[in-house]
Amino acid sequence: MSAPTTTPAPGRPVPLQPEPRRRGRRRSFGGGGPLVYAVAALVVVVTVAPVAYAFLGGFRSNAQLAADPVGLPSPWVVDNYVNVLTSASFWRYTLNSTLVALITTVVVSVLGVMAAYPLARYRFKGREALALVFTLGLLFPLTVAIIPLFLLVRDLQLTNTVWGVALPQAAFALPLTVVILRPFLAALPKELEEAAAIDGASRIGFFWRVLLPLSGPGLVTVGVLAFVASWNAYLLPLLVLSDPASQTLPLGVASFSTQYAQDTAGVLAFTSLAMIPALVFFLAMQRRIVNGLQGAVKG
Repeated sequence: MSAPTTTPAPGRPVPLQPEPRRRGRRRSFGGGGPLVYAVAALVVVVTVAPVAYAFLGGFRSNAQLAADPVGLPSPWVVDNYVNVLTSASFWRYTLNSTLVALITTVVVSVLGVMAAYPLARYRFKGREALALVFTLGLLFPLTVAIIPLFLLVRDLQLTNTVWGVALPQAAFALPLTVVILRPFLAALPKELEEAAAIDGASRIGFFWRVLLPLSGPGLVTVGVLAFVASWNAYLLPLLVLSDPASQTLPLGVASFSTQYAQDTAGVLAFTSLAMIPALVFFLAMQRRIVNGLQGAVKG
């Protein structure tokens, strides 16, 4: 026997019937199966294990490393780290690496946003071709041009200087910077530029007063990437910086490893301290990096 149907009174809204639930399992994109977590755990182990081994190895003696290469410190030896931290050469290498990384980061950020701004906001003939040139620059690694680049730096008399390393590194980091910043700047509303023009701001004024502060997440992203890449650079400083007084930390690690080849624990301590600044800086800024890349992808 069917249920009686009731008709609503005139003037009253018809009650909405709830939609029947669809049977079936919805796909969840936030989680993952056991295989995904197993692969992620494997990647974490492969990535963290060398860093942990070097860090813990610095707290061991050479005798402990020879007896049990993969064991834990027993007892803990802090002399290796103390000797490195009290070494004048370590702090000289650190200062040189900091100067090179800061100059590279500033040059890349300033020139990168100035190059990405017209490619993102202006309409002119050849814009896409010019943007393609920066994109193709990603396929041109530094190692391909290392010899001509060294000859150019030598002719400019920039060898054994921070500028001889920072400027070429900044030039080869510009393609990635422009590729990241261009969609980020293009996603900013055009109403902001129109409002600034009504208030009497020129295009240069809009760039410095409005667009540059709003592009902070993208600038942080490219700045962190440029800083870490410059800090870890080895090949270009090896050719340009022949004077030990001007060498950077990666060269210092190689020099220390050669000079104290028998002191394995000391080499591990020196290597750990050399990688800690860039590692801590990257981990501290990783959330900002992700936000900047998300803005670039959305743009």
